[in-house]
Amino acid sequence: MTETTRKIIEQILAVPRGRVSSYRDIAVKAGLPNGARQTVRVLHSMSEKYGLPWYRIIRSNGSIALEEGAGRELQITLLRDEGVEVSAEGRVDMGRFGC
Repeated sequence: MTETTRKIIEQILAVPRGRVSSYRDIAVKAGLPNGARQTVRVLHSMSEKYGLPWYRIIRSNGSIALEEGAGRELQITLLRDEGVEVSAEGRVDMGRFGC
């Protein structure tokens, strides 16, 4: 595992229950100001192996990135189970639930 990957994983694991962060914010906190796509790659390839709370990471505008039928419904359910309010359009108030 690269140092960059390790830093991204640490930042993902630091997002507490009932809160969300964005791909961009995870990357910035890991020291990669333009690394949002790297965050996506880590989530896609390592969430299961490292037990990452992938569903807590969303777009910086508060929207769910996954399409219907590709995990969107599961992500919304998992967020709501933790008390995160998700609108019918699949948006989260980052001011209220972001960290």
